[in-house]
Amino acid sequence: MRPVTLFTGQWADLSLETICKKAKEFGYDGVELACWGDHIEVEKADDAYCKGKLELLKRYDLQLFSISTHLVGQAVSDNIDERHKAVLPPHVWGDGDPEGVRQRAAEEIIKTGETAKKLGLKVVNGFTGSPIWHLIYSFPPVPKSMIDKGYEDFAKRWRPILDAYEKMGVKYTLEVHPTEIAFDIASAERALEALDHHPAFGFNYDPSHFTYQGVDYIEFIYRFAEQIHHVHIKDSKYSEKPTEAGVFGGHLEFGDRRRYWDFVSPGRGDVDFEEVIRALNRINYNGPLSVEWEDSGMDREHGAREACEFVKSIDFKPSDVAFDDAFQS
Repeated sequence: MRPVTLFTGQWADLSLETICKKAKEFGYDGVELACWGDHIEVEKADDAYCKGKLELLKRYDLQLFSISTHLVGQAVSDNIDERHKAVLPPHVWGDGDPEGVRQRAAEEIIKTGETAKKLGLKVVNGFTGSPIWHLIYSFPPVPKSMIDKGYEDFAKRWRPILDAYEKMGVKYTLEVHPTEIAFDIASAERALEALDHHPAFGFNYDPSHFTYQGVDYIEFIYRFAEQIHHVHIKDSKYSEKPTEAGVFGGHLEFGDRRRYWDFVSPGRGDVDFEEVIRALNRINYNGPLSVEWEDSGMDREHGAREACEFVKSIDFKPSDVAFDDAFQS
């Protein structure tokens, strides 16, 4: 059985020790540490700091397979505005000059890889940002050249980072997601091509971002079997009836009942997790199943405990024999 971990990104308002206590009580085997709050502070992450984090996890008998830098990663190749100031560390935001922010974010991502290496890890999860997400709906009509330039800019900014990661022996895994350079199968393929299939670049698979888009989230697993280095267990649910706000959300907050779709606790949405597990078995994915818990309508402690139980109940090992072998004997 694969280890079940809890992503701490939605719990960064709590100290790391507090969430470690809770994760253990909820039944998790480990944690996926966010690089915000006091969970992992990259600017402080010298050898002694990293040793202290590992000792804390050991004290609670929790495993660590990856750290995640979604917030800073978003700024590397994004169109920077005031939204980023709210989520970036002050030393990355600096004076807010967009190009300076992007360059400092890139430097921070390399330092994050170095932190992962000090922690004995092989995977850093995160976002990439996108210089062309604002062109998602093609009106006024978007020339192909604008999309081409967007992927070229993405590749120019990320290749030096990935070269550094390759030297460190660490993978950077993009969580394929709206607002990123890759948000479905077609754009994920385009991102890989833009990077010439860089060996240090891969994907953090999260099916919740595909269901409401109408993307084949099972095919994604097979199509990118070699690039999936980490898995998030997160669920989303969409309405079977017409709603006031469609796929684009109508500028409504998550949790608003007028939305067409929303994130829900694992097992309560539209993701067919049995097929996800079968597909992961077929591609021989043996890494963690990391619960990224998001549900605006449910108490998070109840949800996180329930999610841990759910994931452990649905995971199973593939068979090492054919069921009809017994007929041959």
